[in-house]
Amino acid sequence: MELKSFFLKANNELEYGDVKQKSRKVTCKRCQKETAVAKIRKNNFVCPNCGYYFPVRARRRILMLSDKRSFVELFGDLESKNILDFPEYDSKLQSAREKSRENEGVICGVSTIGGYRTCIFAMDANFMMGSMGAVVGERITSLFEYATEKSLPVIGVTVSGGARMQEGMLSLMQMSKVSAAVKRHNNAGNLYINLLTNPTTGGVDASFAMLADITLAEPGARIGFAGPRVIEKTLNRALPKGFQKAERVLECGFIDDIVTRDKQRDYLEKILKIHNC
Repeated sequence: MELKSFFLKANNELEYGDVKQKSRKVTCKRCQKETAVAKIRKNNFVCPNCGYYFPVRARRRILMLSDKRSFVELFGDLESKNILDFPEYDSKLQSAREKSRENEGVICGVSTIGGYRTCIFAMDANFMMGSMGAVVGERITSLFEYATEKSLPVIGVTVSGGARMQEGMLSLMQMSKVSAAVKRHNNAGNLYINLLTNPTTGGVDASFAMLADITLAEPGARIGFAGPRVIEKTLNRALPKGFQKAERVLECGFIDDIVTRDKQRDYLEKILKIHNC
């Protein structure tokens, strides 16, 4: 892959890199305060006023976690097709490609973190909300198989609305397919670390996102299977405060730690060092 194609211009106002954009301001969704884009970028895309975590696209996420210029993409040629001839799916895929400037909902590859060579994947919410289709499953499965063959750890960053309905059962099959690859990777004595970001839900949460040896999350990330409104209507009762938020999930013992963005890279480096990766 050509280096120039990796550093594509971002699709949102926070990640533009030219001089003109640095003077722009963006309004925080939580506190409604205007802040300079440059200031938010410098603060790891976290609002300096209220701590709101702005969404980060997959390539930017990989750059934030990896050593400079160490990332090499794998399986980038695999793209989704309308296998079931689902109505309007072709146009949705095209729209997702234009919006995300990616050809699929996950980026996979090899990089180094603190000098430790590792496989890494990051899901992109800008591509159909990071939904899991056959190609997303194939890319992640192939990455785990590559990591198993090379005896490398895997670091994942998940954000997803779940399985992609336009691919029906083929999408749901990816849950077991990726999970099996994770198990083979684990049986070979390799390390898997996953970082849950907002939101990680549906079939992704119900499979490989929660199968890591060490499961981390960002502050305030929504983690769960069904959405809270669906659960409320099903149970016909109000949900407790903080339901499905990372802090509550940590209290219940489903994740191992909550790590802020400014500490994530160092945190991962320490884990890799402890495990002698």
